[in-house]
Amino acid sequence: MNKIKAKIKFLPNSFEVIEKGDYVICAVSKKIISLENLNYWNVDLQEAYYSPVEAKQRFDQLKKD
Repeated sequence: MNKIKAKIKFLPNSFEVIEKGDYVICAVSKKIISLENLNYWNVDLQEAYYSPVEAKQRFDQLKKD
């Protein structure tokens, strides 16, 4: 069975599925994140993160800019 990439709108404490799918891609590591394991994202940037490690990497990168 083929997995389908979902289109998500990230909200402050949840997310809304715009187009049905099974996964999203981490904005930092490019790892696949299944929707049931999606716990980290940035509402302002509308990005998903695989883990707190990637979320911190993005935060540190934004602080430098």
